[in-house]
Amino acid sequence: MWMYFFAVCDFLCRFIPVRRWRVYMRRVKLFDWYRKYNALKRTFPNLDFYDVKMIKGGWNIGFIVENKYVFKVRKHNEIKVPQDKIIREKRITDALAPFSPVRILSIRIVQAGEYMFYRYPFIPGKNLNLMGVKKITEHREKLAKQIASFIYKVHNSKPANIDDLKKGSDGDGWNHNDLCNNIIVDPKTMDIVGIIDWEYAGWGKLETEFANATAFSSAMRESGIGDIIRQEYNAILEKVAAKQQRQSERQRARAQAEEQIQSNTETSSLDM
Repeated sequence: MWMYFFAVCDFLCRFIPVRRWRVYMRRVKLFDWYRKYNALKRTFPNLDFYDVKMIKGGWNIGFIVENKYVFKVRKHNEIKVPQDKIIREKRITDALAPFSPVRILSIRIVQAGEYMFYRYPFIPGKNLNLMGVKKITEHREKLAKQIASFIYKVHNSKPANIDDLKKGSDGDGWNHNDLCNNIIVDPKTMDIVGIIDWEYAGWGKLETEFANATAFSSAMRESGIGDIIRQEYNAILEKVAAKQQRQSERQRARAQAEEQIQSNTETSSLDM
């Protein structure tokens, strides 16, 4: 849909009489989409760009090619933006992927002309926040359990090499920060098959992650899944606490047994 909308808008720009207004509309309002699209076509001539869909996010636009690859690029090509800022999403996803129970896509950074794109595999499925209230409510316990597990594992992870990204942030763990819009579900099994778009991820408060899991979808809020996510998260905490208690008790029992063995050995030595 976005592809056709932007193509029509680009065509209508031809009828703007003043050149600088045409340039402004195409660069600022249409994000230079056509130049970015053509840069991709020239860089990847072996891909079929007749089979392409356009997507639009908070700070990016993207192209899904052959239903195999997603190419994402900044809406505005800011040359002065440091490279570390541009590749921040890749650093976070690479660091958090080993901890996540849900698939986090592996990002590659590719240069197409003057533009830097993120490239990652396309995940077939449907965005959870686009499903109806009835569908979400019907499967909310199953979905909430998977979301709670994801939040727990990621928020409490201790990945290497991204501690510098905590700087200036008040938090207690790692967050996706935009879960509501980016949970991809297999509509047949209603299993979560991926969490996408990590541009807002970072060090933050657990409460923020809970809130953003349903904040931008009336269907998800009406389904009541947010409360169940919290319940499932608390159930995970209880299980972890119980496991730690059992481990602690086993360690004490082993220590006591070792002390008893040592005491018996010393007594035997004295008797001799």
